[in-house]
Amino acid sequence: MEEIDKAAPAGNVTADDVAAEAGVSRWTVNRAFKKDASISARSREKVMQAAERLGYVPDLRAASLASDRSHLVALLVDDFANPHKLVMLETLTRVLRRRGWDTLLVNTLGKEDAGSALLNASQRRVDAVILIGIQFDDEVLKTASHARRFKKLIIFARTSQSPDTISIAVDDVKAMEEIAGYVAGRGYRRPMFLAGPRTSSAHLKRKETFLAFWQARFGTVPACASVAAYDPALAAEVVTAKLGGLGRGELPDILVCENDALAIGAMDVIRHRLDWRVPEDIAVIGFDDIPAADGPNYRLSSYRQPVAEMAEYLVEVLESRDDRDFTRLFQGEIVTRESA
Repeated sequence: MEEIDKAAPAGNVTADDVAAEAGVSRWTVNRAFKKDASISARSREKVMQAAERLGYVPDLRAASLASDRSHLVALLVDDFANPHKLVMLETLTRVLRRRGWDTLLVNTLGKEDAGSALLNASQRRVDAVILIGIQFDDEVLKTASHARRFKKLIIFARTSQSPDTISIAVDDVKAMEEIAGYVAGRGYRRPMFLAGPRTSSAHLKRKETFLAFWQARFGTVPACASVAAYDPALAAEVVTAKLGGLGRGELPDILVCENDALAIGAMDVIRHRLDWRVPEDIAVIGFDDIPAADGPNYRLSSYRQPVAEMAEYLVEVLESRDDRDFTRLFQGEIVTRESA
C-alpha cells in the first residue's frame, strides 16, 4: 500500500506538532534546538527532519524569555566611509554566528544619534552592546550605563577610559612605536602625521604616540594634519591643501596615516592630482591593512590588526559570567609593501 505523507498542521507549527511528527517528547524537541544540549545524534536528526517537513522554526524570542540570555548582541556602527569597518563587521558577524550569537545592526547617523541608538538597543533585550565607531564620547557612554538593560558595553577596536565599558582593541601605543621605529629605521626624517577625528572617550592613541617617539628620538615635532572623518575623499582634500603649494624640496618624505582610509585618499592625491610619485617623492604608510592595501593600485605598507583574534576573544567575554575587568589589548604586525 502506498504510504501517504502526513499533512502539516494548519496554522502555526508548534514544538508539540514536531514532537508528534517525530515520535518524541516536547522536551526532546526543545533540546534539539539548543546549541550545547545533551541529546543523542539520532534523536536530534529525527527532530530536525520532522521540523523540516512541517516547516517549523523555533520561537527564539520565547526561548530567550525563558532564559537569562537572549544570545543577541547589538552592533552600533558609524563611519561607514572607512573601509576597515566592513572588514571588522564581516569578521565579527561570522565569528558571532559560528558560536551561536545573533546580531542587531544599528547604523548610528552621527554624534546626536548615538545616545538614542544606545538607549534603543537597551530596550531590545540584547545581552551586550558592541560599539564600533567614533561618535561615542563620555556623555553618551555615561547615559548608556545608567539606562542600560544589557549586561556588557564593549568598545571594539578602540580604547575607552569609561569604567562602565570593556575595551577590546589593538595596543595603539606599541603599534605606533613600532611604526615610528620602522619609519626612522628606513631613513625618513621629515614625516607628516595625517590624523583622523579626535574623540573624548573612545579614541585612538596613535598621533600622540608617534609625536612623542619622534620628539624623543630626534628632538623635533613632526608636522600634522587632521581629517574630520576616516573618509578617503576628505583626506584627499586635506592633503591637497597641505601639500599642493609646496615644491619637491619642501615636501615631507613620508606621510604616516592614522588608518588606511586616510592613506588611500592621500596616495590618490599625490599621484593623480599633484603628479608626484609614491614612494620616490613621498612615501606613505597606513594602519589596518584593509584588502585594498594589498591591491596593485596601492601596495600600501600598513599595520595589520588581529581582528579575527579580537573577535574570538569578544565572544569569550560575552559567554563569561565572571565579574572582572575584561579589557584586553592585542598586538598586530607591520606589513611592508612598496609604498614605504
